Amino acid sequence: VQLQASGGGLVQAGGSLRLSCAASGRTSSMYVVGWFRQVHGKEREFAAAIRWTSSNTYYAESVKGRFTISRDNAKMTVYLQMNSLKPEDTAVYYCAAISGASYSGSYYSDGTYTDWGQGTQVTVSS
Repeated sequence: VQLQASGGGLVQAGGSLRLSCAASGRTSSMYVVGWFRQVHGKEREFAAAIRWTSSNTYYAESVKGRFTISRDNAKMTVYLQMNSLKPEDTAVYYCAAISGASYSGSYYSDGTYTDWGQGTQVTVSS
């Protein structure tokens, strides 16, 4: 599975951005698509995930109520709508997928994900 992330940018605190993650390749084997974020020098952290077939969603406590993950099957795209952005949301955001014949592990752990897109920078100014 190949993933292409886009939609990052610079926004003031309180503003909104929508990230997109377009999937291609063996998308029929995808189970979950997630968004992670990473600040330079820190570990990558989970933000949100969505199951591809059921649309069940999962969020980190730090973004719950502000971020919404969704998918468009026809466009093979997952979105991360980010509202009420805070300076601490500043990071490089990565989309990732769990794909293959089977998987084990937690949706919240980056080690569970098998495919990664390039990052997109989100900067929130105060």
